[in-house]
Amino acid sequence: MTHLARNMKDLIKVLIVFTICTCVFYFALRLVHEEYERQHRYDPPGGSAVKVYQPVEQQWTDRLSIFFRLGE
Repeated sequence: MTHLARNMKDLIKVLIVFTICTCVFYFALRLVHEEYERQHRYDPPGGSAVKVYQPVEQQWTDRLSIFFRLGE
């Protein structure tokens, strides 16, 4: 075999291995994503949980003023 043919063969091997590894990684990420999608993240807490945040009704102009003052 010539030097060029050997290099092309090695390049094709590397590309095939890279493609297979990329596909395996992609499908593994999809499986993990599907598993986390099944979990209910926003269920109400159980037990003796107490709500500690009570939003205060403000005018939207007050919120806008705070936004500009604090630079949020």
